[in-house]
Amino acid sequence: MRILFAGTPDTAVPSLVKLHEEHEVLAVLTRAPAKVGRKRELRNSPVHETAQELGIPVHTPSSLKGAEIEELLASYEPDAIAVVAYGLLIPKNLLELPKLGWFNLHFSLLPRWRGASPVQAALVAGDSTTGTTIFKIDAGLDTGPIVSSKERDIPSGIHAGHLLEILACEGAQHLSEVFAQLAENNVVLHEQVGEATYAGLLRARDGEINWHRPAHDILNQIRGLNPEPGTWCMFNGQRIKILGATVSESLIEPGVIVAGKAVLIGTTTQALALDMVAPAGKRPMEAQAWARGLKGDHLVFDTYSMNEERDK
Repeated sequence: MRILFAGTPDTAVPSLVKLHEEHEVLAVLTRAPAKVGRKRELRNSPVHETAQELGIPVHTPSSLKGAEIEELLASYEPDAIAVVAYGLLIPKNLLELPKLGWFNLHFSLLPRWRGASPVQAALVAGDSTTGTTIFKIDAGLDTGPIVSSKERDIPSGIHAGHLLEILACEGAQHLSEVFAQLAENNVVLHEQVGEATYAGLLRARDGEINWHRPAHDILNQIRGLNPEPGTWCMFNGQRIKILGATVSESLIEPGVIVAGKAVLIGTTTQALALDMVAPAGKRPMEAQAWARGLKGDHLVFDTYSMNEERDK
């Protein structure tokens, strides 16, 4: 088939590569180069870099609105357009442009976790299963009719970054199968069924830990928001990132730090044993190495909900 591909992050790369192997990818749509790092240097998106390596033309419009972008897409005469974590809204007038439509790979079992961060939301909520869904895009937010869904168990102890890598690879194969069906005109659409839940854009403030919560809820937050936007709390007025933890059998007052053979932090249930942390301005380190530098008889994380920090 003649297709266009729209995607931006690392998680979209396996799908681009897979579809390039099996179809004629006419061009790629991706987000414009963004400033990254301390030097704020412009860097192409992972999909942009991969498309260039594959010799595929790349377009980086800041919006899909307007006659110019409509004329550009129409000039390719695509049969279908594949979308994986693109990041731009698709206007109604473009939805009927390809012969077969726009088809999106979403990393959840729709209608659960519509929106921008479905994998993170599933882990934070403590879901035991997730999966991939291919649906035909309509004018709503991840509301279009479904072509196919594939369910999988969420491995114990996994964090969002690793789960995204797994789903990106499984999703690429899933998307490939659907596009093979499209090529044979062998696709049946069905409406989404069930209660819809939503996973919005994540911000740094979403990672603030409230130690006055149960241990397993906090652990889900740590795993769900790792590596981005990350989880953190305040200690002596400085932000410290919490990169990993496990639930212990100890009982400690919420927020209290007890450093011994393990670095334990109290919650409303069992304490959490910290694995890795990243103090402000420093690289990640083992929690015990961080704890050796602490001074004082009563160590406790600062009170939850520091307004100035939460607004950053």
